[in-house]
Amino acid sequence: MTLRLTPGLGLAALMFSAPAWAQTADTTLNIGIGGAVTSIDPHFYNASPNNSLSLHIFDRLVERDARAQPFPGLAESWRVVSDTVWEFKLRPGVKWHDGRDFTAEDVAFTIQRAPNVPGSPGGFGGFVRAIERVEVIDPLTIRFHTARPHPLLPTELASVAIIARHAAEGAGTEDFNSGKAAIGTGPYRLVAYRSGDRTELVRNESYFREREPWARVNYRFIGNDGARTAALLAGDVDLIDQVPSTDLNRMKRDPKVTISEIQGLRLIYLVMDHSRQRDVPFVSDNEGKPLAANPFNDLRIRRALSMAINRQALSERVMEGTAQPTGQWLPEGTFGYNPDVRPPAFDPDGAKRLLAEAGFPQGFRMTLHSPNDRYPNDSKTAQAVAQMFTRVGIRTEVEAVPWASFSQRSNRQEYAIRLSGWGSVTGEASYALVNILGTFDRERRTGASNSGRYSNPALDDLTSRAAATIDDAARERMLREAVKTVTDDVAIIPLFQLVNSWALRRGLRYEARMDERTTAMAVRAE
Repeated sequence: MTLRLTPGLGLAALMFSAPAWAQTADTTLNIGIGGAVTSIDPHFYNASPNNSLSLHIFDRLVERDARAQPFPGLAESWRVVSDTVWEFKLRPGVKWHDGRDFTAEDVAFTIQRAPNVPGSPGGFGGFVRAIERVEVIDPLTIRFHTARPHPLLPTELASVAIIARHAAEGAGTEDFNSGKAAIGTGPYRLVAYRSGDRTELVRNESYFREREPWARVNYRFIGNDGARTAALLAGDVDLIDQVPSTDLNRMKRDPKVTISEIQGLRLIYLVMDHSRQRDVPFVSDNEGKPLAANPFNDLRIRRALSMAINRQALSERVMEGTAQPTGQWLPEGTFGYNPDVRPPAFDPDGAKRLLAEAGFPQGFRMTLHSPNDRYPNDSKTAQAVAQMFTRVGIRTEVEAVPWASFSQRSNRQEYAIRLSGWGSVTGEASYALVNILGTFDRERRTGASNSGRYSNPALDDLTSRAAATIDDAARERMLREAVKTVTDDVAIIPLFQLVNSWALRRGLRYEARMDERTTAMAVRAE
């Protein structure tokens, strides 16, 4: 463990007779994460590493616990005023990190800014899409007006970090990264951010909840699996996430290590390009010549690709039991999970027949792109899938690149087919339907993370009607219908759902989170 001397800390802190975290008054917690944080700006990119770090600095009106259940945050309470008006009562006495008061004006500013961040590779517009007008009643009361009933609004606002108007008005993402605009109300204050390396945080002594035990937090990016494990075992970090499947069983037997696990909400899936009618990059016939049309616009091709994949083998051999095969984006027990949608059967012969029916009896060639440092075994999974595609006649190469580059290029639709991940942190089906399966539309604020540009107007309409349905049972029936529609149309190709895991040094415990967030706030000494 790395210790930092702080004023008033005696020489006893340098002694290793007891774990360093036992000296909680001035202890530094070192965290090693497997996914790169691309910005401090909490509205720049809706990606798990960014959101995990954001939880330390910023708060939300509504928060979510480890089981993805909502509870009051900066809002003490909320109520329905009418079918199209929600009223939120804000928590009094909350201060920004610079000592100024938090008010409803900050919330109104946040709602306006969140969907309008320049250069965002996948933003937060979907969470505020229903809000047509914001009404500030008084400094601690705010109302959101919607065009139609929208029962999901409190759940969706749990994903939107509230920022300080006085610090962020006119500021860009670079101003957050420099610290100038990174003024939050959260349990930690930003000290320094170094892209691709680490973020340094210091405890907010004026936090409105119970004071955190960790005086400082080093939030380090360690993308290499082996290096992350080695850092924990060497004592360079106290906690790692995305525990490598190759090390998991060994670490479970290590008395110096504690493992924390939970079934996650993260789907690993394939995204196909729907943005082009022809001239799809990285796709050609077997002689390397461009195809006459985009093959992914043919349902038979999409079905063939899905049928060519042995999901059970991926889960058992590549993921080594740390994932569950799936045919949809939610695990069993969540709102909108459809029990009738099972993982597609592995049928390579059927895949070959469909390819022949679609005019490709000899298949074609393509490149599958993947990050190599974002999800557990991401590039290994891509390699295994490529081999399965090649066996049915689609000669597939893999290009795996760092997440920082992959996410930007994917957002620009530079890839033909790519491996991606989506965590349904709300624990219900509409989150994915709006953001990764809804038609990309800046004005309607749908499809913000729909990098393949899939579009199905009937699905959009069903999603919209479900979101406006007050009755929970009726809404869930509609969401289950939407899940089946996505499956039948092979809008995406689900592979498996991850089991989230963290490894800690002995003497610490971690409250495992379904939303895979890695936070200092979930770490406590035993």
